[in-house]
Amino acid sequence: MAIRMKDIAKDLGVSTITVSKALRDHPDISDQTKERIRRRVSELNYQPNSTARALVTGKTSTIGLVVPDLIHPFFGEVAKGLADSLRDKDYNTVIASSEEDPAKEIRAIEQLLARRVDALVVASSQRDGRWIERVSAGRVPLILMDRHFPSVRTNFVGVDDEKAGLLATEHLIAAGCRRIAHIRGPKVSTAAGRARGYRKAMSRHGLDARAEFMIMEQTGDESGDLSGYRAMQQLLNLDPRPDAVFCYNDPCAMGAMEAILEAGLRVPRDIAVIGCGNVRYARFLRVPLTSIDQKSGELGARAGRLALSLIDAKSPPKPATILLEPEVVPRMSTSRHPVSQRE
Repeated sequence: MAIRMKDIAKDLGVSTITVSKALRDHPDISDQTKERIRRRVSELNYQPNSTARALVTGKTSTIGLVVPDLIHPFFGEVAKGLADSLRDKDYNTVIASSEEDPAKEIRAIEQLLARRVDALVVASSQRDGRWIERVSAGRVPLILMDRHFPSVRTNFVGVDDEKAGLLATEHLIAAGCRRIAHIRGPKVSTAAGRARGYRKAMSRHGLDARAEFMIMEQTGDESGDLSGYRAMQQLLNLDPRPDAVFCYNDPCAMGAMEAILEAGLRVPRDIAVIGCGNVRYARFLRVPLTSIDQKSGELGARAGRLALSLIDAKSPPKPATILLEPEVVPRMSTSRHPVSQRE
């Protein structure tokens, strides 16, 4: 038979409440008693009944994470950062993928809420924020991560995407590029912000952000490599063709480089390429990829810490916005002259 908390309590001559508090490191219990209880718990290999504990405390010690896909390494890094930040607090992470499908995303959110998660972190694929009101009505703390809705006030953890676009484009300009194209993502806030940064940099340097040099793809993460490949093929047919391209994310940039190399051109001598996301394997590509570091692991960790603070709050605090600063990680794909590689 499974060992129960009341068995531990009877064995040690204490109450079940004392055992419960000791296992939660409650300050009401002395260190000596906590040590006795923990030692006996270890000896008997006692496993707390999470369902029973949830009925008593009203908390499941789980946080739900919904991301657009589990293929793009960026969101894998985010999930790792989130899980790492929660582990020491004995919280678990339940992850769902929407596959960039708004209907699947809503279904995933509803399923996580039905599991009574204590907080919800969402990188949304929705085109507007109307769904947020339904989640907020259930009083489960909600954090938007990476993508947000300017018209809706709620907790948000992300990167300054306009600055990311500005930095990427100015890096290409500093490399001597002048006909700079932009392959942007779908209609989400990250794509819109990076496109604004691109246009701002081009205008600031007196360069023409030509309409045919901006291509919008309908998928941004799950099949970004294919989107980048197709978009780059279109750009290669232009006359004159671009001498550089800023891609919405790293998979998109990898697809673009494949199209360039397949056409018999060289990266970066003929066309320089920069991505966004700084995925771990970017430096191991045939042409190591310059990218904008979005600090994906830190994004997840900050979202996790914010979620814990919202769960512990006595009353709902004002929505918090946490913006991390992006930075360029230069590699060979934009280096027309030898530079020291920074990893």
